Amino acid sequence: MASPSFFRGDLPPVALIAGPTASGKSALAVTLAKACPGAVVVNADASQVYADLAILSARPTPEEMADVPHHLFGHVDAAEAHNAARWADEARHIVSHAHAAGKVPILVGGTGLYLRTLLDGIAPVPEIDPAVREAVRALEVADAHAALAALDPAAAARLNAADRTRVARALEVVRSTGRTLADWQQAREGGIAGAIALTPFVLLPPRDWLRARCDTRLVDMFARGAVEEVEALLARHLDPDLPAMRAIGVPQIARHLAGEISRAEALDLTQAATRQYAKRQYTWFRHQPPAGWPRHEEILSVDNINEIATILREKLLTG
Repeated sequence: MASPSFFRGDLPPVALIAGPTASGKSALAVTLAKACPGAVVVNADASQVYADLAILSARPTPEEMADVPHHLFGHVDAAEAHNAARWADEARHIVSHAHAAGKVPILVGGTGLYLRTLLDGIAPVPEIDPAVREAVRALEVADAHAALAALDPAAAARLNAADRTRVARALEVVRSTGRTLADWQQAREGGIAGAIALTPFVLLPPRDWLRARCDTRLVDMFARGAVEEVEALLARHLDPDLPAMRAIGVPQIARHLAGEISRAEALDLTQAATRQYAKRQYTWFRHQPPAGWPRHEEILSVDNINEIATILREKLLTG
């Protein structure tokens, strides 16, 4: 159990380690947890929740977890469409139970939407009319974007015109409810930010290093069984629109298994998709979190990771 000193302030502490994929978040989280006896690590990565994607999601191995309790890793079957609202509800319970036991929760992940939903709450958008949803999802993305421009020009201007999922979501919300998604988001509810003392830390290592690390890690993933992992997932004949089926690496390896491309080409395509994903995450974490959140722009190393963990521990102590 954590020392009572972690509860000196009026609000219970929560650490948050965020950043793009392959930036070293998991290693720092475990190092910090060891510095805070009784701490628990809570996953905030959308892909790492899926039991079927241990390798491709870079889920920490038992050895990497180093006997530190880890929660919300690999607890969802690929046949389920997990989402930010469900994750935030699960994370709230984990955080609450950790505090009740005198433990420090350490959130770690790179899914900005998940973190924002947990901290700031979720927009109380009503259930979408099934007929509206079906009509919107049947549209070509260009037609959906044009329709959105007529009903919610601000959203149309903000969203990538080729982003089928987000365009459809914005359009179905305004068609079904008569209010824009942005309007609903102004009334967020359920966030925990005001009830905790948050110690955030964002990892933003040099971009060239991050790209190279993504590439190298994927070579290792393929060597450790990523292809076989996808083969087992495909054998379940799940809906191809499920999030797990669209996770980076799954469509690319599926093409290889179907004989369309070679293993090397599947690796190249997966590396390219991962680099693009890391770039989007990098941009999000540089600009979206509050300016007061520390951004660490150096590479994590054996020499500095313990020093950083000590600094974060002291911030958790002092609030």
